[in-house]
Amino acid sequence: MDSKVRVDRQEANLTKPLSTSSNFTIKRTMDLIISFFMLILTAPILLLFCILIPIDSTGSPFFYQQRLGLDGKPFNMIKLRSMGIDAEKSGPKWASANDSRVTRIGAFIRKTRIDEIPQLINVLKGDMSLIGPRPEREYFYKEFEKFLPGFKNRLYVKPGITGWAQVNGGYDLSPKEKLHYDLYYIQHRSFAMEIKILFRTLTIVFTGNGAR
Repeated sequence: MDSKVRVDRQEANLTKPLSTSSNFTIKRTMDLIISFFMLILTAPILLLFCILIPIDSTGSPFFYQQRLGLDGKPFNMIKLRSMGIDAEKSGPKWASANDSRVTRIGAFIRKTRIDEIPQLINVLKGDMSLIGPRPEREYFYKEFEKFLPGFKNRLYVKPGITGWAQVNGGYDLSPKEKLHYDLYYIQHRSFAMEIKILFRTLTIVFTGNGAR
């Protein structure tokens, strides 16, 4: 893994200690319980869009992409496909407002966050948590690290479906702003903060704010 992007815990200079063993157990237990029940509750929605997506645009309804997790460990993140199958034929591209690569169904599932539902499987597998910095590709870590030293410090914790950056701007944030919010979360994370993020996430889901 020497060629992979990895976080150095001393180099990171993050003064907030890692969660205690008991806190880690509580967080993991919450991840498992909430993800399991959410997956059951959203199964009909997932099934519906697994039918609609291939009708709207050719290809599998699911989209798999390698992202970096805790300490830079790669994993395959699962989403409902919201773009055409040739969306990155010219190479990796950071998503933008009114992205022309997004399909008609894709625009809706992005706005409602339905495209994120399959990531509950990643949470159950242990690749992700419900709450944490959004996972990014190795390509973007290497690119952003060139002008944002410390961007790889987001790998200090397990990535999440939602997080402090997502409820404070989400897709509208620049990489620098995203890093600021993610490092704040890493240094100040607590049970109370995670509950706050969950409630803010529900508000965003129902209002559609911050989608693109």
